Amino acid sequence: MSRRRIRAIVRKELQTYRRSRSIVAGMIVLPLVFLVQPVVSVFNASTATTVWMHHHHELLYMLAVPSLVPAMLAAYAIVSERQQGTLEPVLGTPISREELLLGKLLAVVAPSIAIAYLVYGVFLVIVELFASPGVPSALIRGSDVLAQVIFTPLLASWSSWLAIAISTRATDIRVAQQISVLASLPTVAVTTLIAINVIHASLRLALAFGIGLLVANRVAWRGVSALFDRERLITGPGS
Repeated sequence: MSRRRIRAIVRKELQTYRRSRSIVAGMIVLPLVFLVQPVVSVFNASTATTVWMHHHHELLYMLAVPSLVPAMLAAYAIVSERQQGTLEPVLGTPISREELLLGKLLAVVAPSIAIAYLVYGVFLVIVELFASPGVPSALIRGSDVLAQVIFTPLLASWSSWLAIAISTRATDIRVAQQISVLASLPTVAVTTLIAINVIHASLRLALAFGIGLLVANRVAWRGVSALFDRERLITGPGS
């Protein structure tokens, strides 16, 4: 694969995102929504509740950010170009479908990871500055921080592949975004259940979840590449 062609696709996609107010607004508003609940929990927490916090993983709740933000962005990837009439010139170039899809994936995953880490960092600062004594040490644990660092790119990639697959079949941008968000909700449900200790967090669970996401991302790349039919995308779904 050509790195130059992949970088060109990434630059093109990022420029498109910057020009779309709805995309920029969604990238700002959605992460803030998932920042509210942990912040409220921190402000309501007291030193007496630190025992309860030791049995929960509140920080993992924000793994919803790298699950949902990429879904919204990646759903825009193919269907928007087909609606705007810019897909045919791209497909007429020597770029392979693997290069095109990888470029679109990276253009989604990179800003999504940056946003997720930024929101997470803001939350940690809020906890350190404004939480009651004893709460930061009970809430911020090395294992949870490490899980956030490792699983953010894995979840972002998986959500992106799901949304790109949907985008190759959809005919309307809003419908593609709605279906993509719905498709990402099972992942959000799992991370939320772990955060509130309904599913007990353990090293074995983390390894299984991580390996599963790695395999799923690899399979998804192959699957989405197989779905990517140049002729159908140009002529439309009814061809």
